[in-house]
Amino acid sequence: MSDQQGATTGPADAAGPPAGATRTESGGGMRVDARRNRENLLAVARTVMAEEGLDASLRDVARRAGVGIATLYRHFPTREALVQAVLSDRLNALADAADESLAAASPGAALTAWLHRFTAGSGTFHGLPGSVLAALHDGGSELHGSCVAMHESASRLLERAQESGEVRRDMDAEDLFTAAAAIGWAAQHSETERAERILTLLTDGMLAGEKDSRGRPG
Repeated sequence: MSDQQGATTGPADAAGPPAGATRTESGGGMRVDARRNRENLLAVARTVMAEEGLDASLRDVARRAGVGIATLYRHFPTREALVQAVLSDRLNALADAADESLAAASPGAALTAWLHRFTAGSGTFHGLPGSVLAALHDGGSELHGSCVAMHESASRLLERAQESGEVRRDMDAEDLFTAAAAIGWAAQHSETERAERILTLLTDGMLAGEKDSRGRPG
């Protein structure tokens, strides 16, 4: 039975909660228990999709989260909705990390660390690099807002590193993201050591004053 077919078994699972389980957060909105279920499903989905890719079994996600498939579909009506929530969560975390790095003593080192974090996530979530680049330029995508926020945060970190003199000034944000997405793709299709080597070559090349193996300026 497919994941989607499983959603048709949900009426019993979708019944109202027992007495005492209807608490809401101050100001109304989603019930506390429902919010916990959603957060738990997202956390488990991140783990499962990191292991199996973005096409991971939704039944496996629900089983490992300890809920029925109908509960999963109540929070995320389609696979696309769950994938978008997982990726949006990931992109928001990357945006926050870039913003927090603006005050770093060495913005160049902070940018390098951020790139490692970005490409590590790209290598883990199969399909992430393509999804990010597509959503960044598609205003109708559900991920567009998160992609733009991450792009802007990383761009500010790049500018900060350039102002400090640690990163070459002829590199722009599009260069940065295109290269990072390519490395993320390589991480999915080659050995980890190879992807790490390519990332090191990128970061060495963007640092001001670095030279390549033939002694030419970077």
